[in-house]
Amino acid sequence: MKRFFDIIMSLFLMVIFLPLIMTIAIVVKIDSRGPVFFIQKRVGKGGKDFRMFKFRTMCIDADKKGLLTVGNKDKRITGVGYFLRKYKLDELPQLFNVLNGTMSMVGPRPEVRKYVELYDSRQKKVLDVLPGITDMASLIYINENELLAKSPDPEEMYVSEIMPAKLELNLSYLANRTLWSDFNIILKTFLKSFFRK
Repeated sequence: MKRFFDIIMSLFLMVIFLPLIMTIAIVVKIDSRGPVFFIQKRVGKGGKDFRMFKFRTMCIDADKKGLLTVGNKDKRITGVGYFLRKYKLDELPQLFNVLNGTMSMVGPRPEVRKYVELYDSRQKKVLDVLPGITDMASLIYINENELLAKSPDPEEMYVSEIMPAKLELNLSYLANRTLWSDFNIILKTFLKSFFRK
């Protein structure tokens, strides 16, 4: 049932947002040198790697200078990238991931392997399901970049505080998930992305 929900919801959103997706693609290409899409290897269901799609919001090879984005003043972010990140529009290409079965609309956000390697046996249970475009942790930590920017050691703060807290939220979701809770999270994601206050 969840897979059917994912297919219907992703197709519906792709049709609704197609003009916006095409516009963003053109603007990203014009705004800075590089490809329209940023494709990154993430860890998905069963601990298997998959390719996750985003609109590119950083300069080329930005990930080689660090995997965390720290604050809105990160110099690696392109001009249009600030806008796309603020409203989570860079995540729209992940609708294709949902269609190809590597992601779900709602589920634990996928991490890069560097951080997955730090999970304990209990935390690894989040790998039993498809990762999602959004989850409750994304809503609660929607200003994660700003939190990291205030830390003297962003990497340490992420690993020791933010990542464990997000994993706890994901484990709680897995224990109580329903199609209604998924729909509720999708709705809250839309509202919080455009109406932060």
